[in-house]
Amino acid sequence: MPVKTESLINAIKQMREASPKRKFEQSVDLSIILKGIDPKKQEGRFAEDVVLSQWTGEPRKILVFADGELARRARDAGADLVMSRQDIEELQDQRKRVKKLAADYDFSIAQADFMVMIGKVLGPVLGPRGKMPKPIPPTADPRALIERLKRTVRVATKDQAALHANIGVESMSDEQLAANAGAIIEAVERRLSEKGGKVDAVIIKTTMGKPVRVEVQK
Repeated sequence: MPVKTESLINAIKQMREASPKRKFEQSVDLSIILKGIDPKKQEGRFAEDVVLSQWTGEPRKILVFADGELARRARDAGADLVMSRQDIEELQDQRKRVKKLAADYDFSIAQADFMVMIGKVLGPVLGPRGKMPKPIPPTADPRALIERLKRTVRVATKDQAALHANIGVESMSDEQLAANAGAIIEAVERRLSEKGGKVDAVIIKTTMGKPVRVEVQK
């Protein structure tokens, strides 16, 4: 990894010093500047889902497509919305409603035998947005996957050679914030190496604070 844990912790300490106290708890944001790729070209684009060791405090909304016992288990496990086969069928030709689902929910999972129907009805909207659900067997316990998704953050290139992600809140310890930042940086570096790119700079800041550069090994 191009950034040592010690460097991350030092930068987080500097970030706290450079961030005046506010009447609300600020988020902590990570920016990664990329080098050697052009995100305006297809080969320079990527999206990565990173499971963090620590919950960031930012709620992730989970949508589950399921019927019967799997639907019940999903509700018990904390799914934010459970949609049945009939619910999916009712979305046919309802592009505006499907777009709203894609915007409102961060991740989704689906009963495996729903996937063909989801592909036909929802795929044209969910696919390009990277929001297609992860399939699970009807007999599976979705709790572990839902809990994992609630600790997952998606980082993706857009028009600029940079990635941005929330890694936590001020009340988290330096070590917790560093662990989340390190997991994202490591995952991004792995994808960049496949594309011939690398991490050029890493910046960390609170919502209203000044940005602090993290030492990066060149």
